[in-house]
Amino acid sequence: MCRTADCRTVDGGKKMAKKKKTVKKPPATPKGKGAKGKKPIIVTRKDASKRIVEEGDSIYNDIVKRRKKPCMKFPVRSLSNVKYDLKRGHFEILGKMSERTLTYNTAKTFAQTLRLLATTKNDLLDKNDIAGKREVYYNSKSWGECRFEHQPESDNLLDDMEAMLGVNREQLGYIPEERGGDVTGPLVVLDQNPVTGQKVKIDCAKLGTGAWSIPSRVEHLEFESKAKFILVIETASLFQRLVHHLFYEKANCILISMSGVPTRACRRFIRRLADDRNLPVLVFTDGDPYGYCNIYRTLKVGSGQAAHINRYFCVPQARYLGVTPQDIIDYKLEDATHPLEVPDIKRANDALKNDPFIKHHKEWQDVLHQMLKMGVRIEQQAFAKHGLNFVLEKYLPEKLKKAEFLP
Repeated sequence: MCRTADCRTVDGGKKMAKKKKTVKKPPATPKGKGAKGKKPIIVTRKDASKRIVEEGDSIYNDIVKRRKKPCMKFPVRSLSNVKYDLKRGHFEILGKMSERTLTYNTAKTFAQTLRLLATTKNDLLDKNDIAGKREVYYNSKSWGECRFEHQPESDNLLDDMEAMLGVNREQLGYIPEERGGDVTGPLVVLDQNPVTGQKVKIDCAKLGTGAWSIPSRVEHLEFESKAKFILVIETASLFQRLVHHLFYEKANCILISMSGVPTRACRRFIRRLADDRNLPVLVFTDGDPYGYCNIYRTLKVGSGQAAHINRYFCVPQARYLGVTPQDIIDYKLEDATHPLEVPDIKRANDALKNDPFIKHHKEWQDVLHQMLKMGVRIEQQAFAKHGLNFVLEKYLPEKLKKAEFLP
């Protein structure tokens, strides 16, 4: 039952957050089966449009038939409202909801939400069109008194709408501003001409010294590949070195560059590719709290703020290859490290205390404790101490042969 408060948090967790029986974690090996049998989670434009119509009907019925103030409910998007579901392999949102009821104080926000829903259905879904976040903001300038004054208003409302409908915004027609990532190796991507719908075949192994850029929307893509696994790399420079020396031919793998925290398009692409071709995913980042707890954790299980859509973007079959604190010792890289700074120490301690994923896996707790004890962090490029190509000639082959990866 909605009340007249502007926006409040209610606890529906008792009904929505039943405890799941934990299962034994899958083996951490590149020979694993990945996500065999799983179908890509795809919501059609027709499905998304129907959900918007249903939301509109509910609001209409509140006003006309039930004679009460209409309200909309949104999942609370924070780490405090998630749990790590090992069976599903990602952060699962719990039952806390935020209610937005039509009152004197919320009239403008309520009107903006309805107008955004209408624009999404009529201008994007029904017309098979797309829009960026910035375009949404400027489009509202024609909405009269319910226009957005600043872009963060429209960005937040777009996130609320995404959570309320349970549909990721790319499937609603909204495209991200950032690049999706780069791909090379034994992979053929079947894209399509956006106007004619004609199939376009892209061979990622025949792009010379370059790579194929992941598009902002990847739901329509199809894949052909005989690769053994996917190797996901944090830094663009190391990715380029592996491309330059055709490492993907020697290891028979698909190389994907994240260039930092992976974008939504990059994560979704990796998930769809891994599921579709039944491929293990190995991740190679810098050895620091940011690489572990932001980049890798976000790719594998998602984030608290995006818990309502983690099932679309996480890559549960991902395993961590390196760099680890133990690598510093094993490969004699002590003089190629950097001291941990205050933000590094704070991030590591915060993860140990509050991150559901880290708290679940003792292996990751041991890694963070070892790093804090050593007091240093290390970058991927540190292996160049032993030669520019040491990382591809010795480190990666040895790591792949041992197949001892972190969960």
